[in-house]
This record gives sequence, structure tokens and C-alpha cells, in this order.
Amino acid sequence: MSATQVQKEIQALANRGRAHDLQKFFQTAPGQYGEGDVFLGLTVPQVRSIAREYKGISLREIEVLIQSKFHEVRLCGLVILTLQYKATKERKEKKKLFDLYMKAMNAGYINNWDLVDVTAPIIGEFLIDAEDPYILLNKLAKSKSLWQRRVSIVFTFAFIRAGDIEPTFLMAEKLLGDKHDLIHKAVGWALREAGKLNGRELRGFLSNHSHEMPRTMLRYSIEKFSERERKQWLIDSKGVR
Repeated sequence: MSATQVQKEIQALANRGRAHDLQKFFQTAPGQYGEGDVFLGLTVPQVRSIAREYKGISLREIEVLIQSKFHEVRLCGLVILTLQYKATKERKEKKKLFDLYMKAMNAGYINNWDLVDVTAPIIGEFLIDAEDPYILLNKLAKSKSLWQRRVSIVFTFAFIRAGDIEPTFLMAEKLLGDKHDLIHKAVGWALREAGKLNGRELRGFLSNHSHEMPRTMLRYSIEKFSERERKQWLIDSKGVR
């Protein structure tokens, strides 16, 4: 099995009309956040199906896929990476997969929100046993790269799944002043999920920060509250943006 075979299977399912729609949806026009990305028009289930078929390919072949100019080929490579990560028990092997992920991210191949959201909650699990995960998380949160900043908060979903909500609140606090809507949404999403584990902690965070939270972030974070409580937080908040 090789990257070339994977690419052939993906290209055989190309759909020009859907590709056009996806390029608009993922904002690939000049000046937009996904500028220059090229889509083939596959659905996510189609990509996942191919990924499962080729989940045993080597790391080198995965890297070839992740470096493709086609969005769905990169997505397929990243999904294979997550499949291998979930199947691997040895931390030494997990580190190889994590390192490849970080290499791809630093090189700019993980360059849209779907690529981040499909992978970071899984790959972020590696940081749970790290001596100090905040070294990397803080670095990512300060990055000029929109996608690295998004990874910094989406990595914390792995901690939430393990029952640890502290990293989510710490990264959310660091990203409060971020100017990009895609960060506002991701932080609000993460806060909402952390709140499912501990609503008291979420309400405490909101009491301290709702006045400075971008409106989208606040709305996402309180989405699971009752309608009455949501309205009250929005009224009390001074962070209307």
C-alpha cells in the first residue's frame, strides 16, 4: 500500500461541482483564511472510508499524503495518522506519530479548521503524560499562525475526555483577546464541553471573564445552559463585539 494508491482512489471520486462549493465554504479565495487550498469534492465519509482501507501504510507514506496540494488527500493522511495513534499502545510509537503531526503543522500542511478539529482532540492525548504540557500549549497559543492557535485549544479536548478541564480554562484565558472568529468559536466550544463536566467551574470562569469575551465565544460557551440563563449571561456581559 502506498500514498500513490491512496491518491488515485481519492481522485477517482472527485466531484467538480462539490469541489467548487467546498472551496467557497472553506474560504479559499485570496485574502480569506483558507487562501489557495484546492479541493477535489469528496465527502468526509468517503475520505474516512479510504483512510480505513489504507490505515496500515508507513509513516513516510502518510507524510507524502499530508504534503499534498489537495485538501482531501491531506485530510486522508491525517485521519490515517489518528487511526494509527489510537491503535498504538507504546508511548515510543505514539511519539513518532505526534512528532509527525507537529512537523506537518509547523510546515503549514494542517491549514484549515476541519483538519485541526478531526485530529487535535486525538493527537493531543500525547500531552496528558508530558512532564509539562503547557510549554507547548502556551507556545501554540502565542503563534502568529491561526491554525496553531486553534490547535492550542483543541488539543485540550483530549484532557477533557480524560476528566481534566484545567488546561481548557488556562488556554481559553490566554486566547480571550484573539481577534479571529475561528478562535472565538473553538474556545467557546471547548468551554462548553468543559462545562459539561463541571458547570460550576465554567460559571466561575464566565463570572471572571464574560465581560471581555468576544460575543461568539460567550454564546458558544453557554449553549447548553437554559434559555433563561443564557439570556442573563448575555445581558450581564459587557463583552458585546
